[in-house]
Amino acid sequence: MAEVARRPIALVTAAVLLVEAPAIVGLNAVMARFVEAQSMSLDGLDPDHMVTGTWALGIGSGVALALCSLVALVAGIRDRRPGRLGRGLLIGCAIVHGVLGAVAVGLIGWHAFAFLMTVVGLIVLTLVMYGKEGAAPEPAKALGPAEA
Repeated sequence: MAEVARRPIALVTAAVLLVEAPAIVGLNAVMARFVEAQSMSLDGLDPDHMVTGTWALGIGSGVALALCSLVALVAGIRDRRPGRLGRGLLIGCAIVHGVLGAVAVGLIGWHAFAFLMTVVGLIVLTLVMYGKEGAAPEPAKALGPAEA
């Protein structure tokens, strides 16, 4: 059962993360536009630096989500677990989604929390379904006449 379900789960995870990447960039673009239009500042920081930082965070987050999507896609296509770096990326992505979910429930609402926890669940399922592959069962040892 697990071998049958793991490939579709990895592919769905990749699709969700790939759709989420441009959405995060767009959300940060809207926030950067608000900061620029209102010339906002935080503790005396230059508003232009705030706009640049918001764009950088959005683009960086989008690239990170696209990389995580690529890791899940490759795992799903090859039907093999991701390498060490890929697992690290997916674990980091799951942690960030968990923290964002905790923040989003208070700021945005339960729908955002439910979406983020669904993404966490998909990432964790992808990681767990492709568990240790080196744990093959040992071959049966033939019993000798003294052991029978």
